[in-house]
Amino acid sequence: MTTVAATVRDCVWALESCYPPAWAEAWDAVGLAVGDLDAPVHDVLFAVDPTPEVAAEAAARAQLLVTHHPLFLRGAHSVAESTTGGRVVATLVRAGVALFTAHTNADVADPGVSDALAAAIGLRDVGPLVPNGSRAEGGRVRTRTDAGTECRGLGRVGVLPAAEPLAQFCQRVAQALPVTAGGVRATGAPDRAVRRIAVCGGAGGELAAAAAAAGADVLVTADGRHHHILDAVGAHPLVIVDVAHWASEWPWLAGAADRLRAGLAARGRTVNTAVSTLVTDPWRLQVSATPRLDQPAQPERPEQRDQQDQPEQPDHADHLPAPVHAPGARPEEGFQARSS
Repeated sequence: MTTVAATVRDCVWALESCYPPAWAEAWDAVGLAVGDLDAPVHDVLFAVDPTPEVAAEAAARAQLLVTHHPLFLRGAHSVAESTTGGRVVATLVRAGVALFTAHTNADVADPGVSDALAAAIGLRDVGPLVPNGSRAEGGRVRTRTDAGTECRGLGRVGVLPAAEPLAQFCQRVAQALPVTAGGVRATGAPDRAVRRIAVCGGAGGELAAAAAAAGADVLVTADGRHHHILDAVGAHPLVIVDVAHWASEWPWLAGAADRLRAGLAARGRTVNTAVSTLVTDPWRLQVSATPRLDQPAQPERPEQRDQQDQPEQPDHADHLPAPVHAPGARPEEGFQARSS
């Protein structure tokens, strides 16, 4: 079959075939936000957040930017460049780059955001944590697509190859995800044995009860809030492992890029894809007086403070090395920076 370059319209069709807009929550803003449907696309950049830095990266190397998070989730009354959203729009429009978002429709999809997180951690026998997304209940929308994805609700639950101490599991999670200043933190004792694991990419703390009901020892998610976590671990025999929101969703990007290329190839179209390694997690520094979580802190003598080594922290727009085994770490072959 002869392949030809794709258009934005072709890419939107392929992506929405995998992540139907009907699967998104009613409050969400998914789909094409910027760009001309008939514009040609040779290179597509995938990222979690449509920040000004990501927009600048896309302007230098792509004609389509696909992000997980929407640019405008609430009403916007201005796209002046004095606003963050306005700068993103202006950067993309000047460079002729379109912007597409798959958000909660990708959260409930299988394969989707939580499936990618489960795979990165190394879970087996993965299944839905909360079967069927709220937008698919009662047969109101199709739960399976011709592209092979299925609406299976928020979160996934699976098992590790063998039980391991919580401290070792947290190290597993840290090695599976991109490095962030906040790292990985957990509510349980370091030597507690864990095996059955629930995951939810992004903010999924509200799934603690569902995770406990599914028999999970751990819920891995992001954006843990003080009172919510206290309530969750008080009510359920469950460990909460909290990671950076951006890091928990980053593993999904590579699979989404693969599905875009596959969908286009079936129609005789081709694009090059790459996953951005630009860190958009907002937290840049974490300082703790406790050197180890499994030992009590010791009072520090004044002379020790000057000798203490401080860990290097990323600058605001650093590209951090992704896990070597993460498929999203590699740019696709043939992807070239666009000349100005």
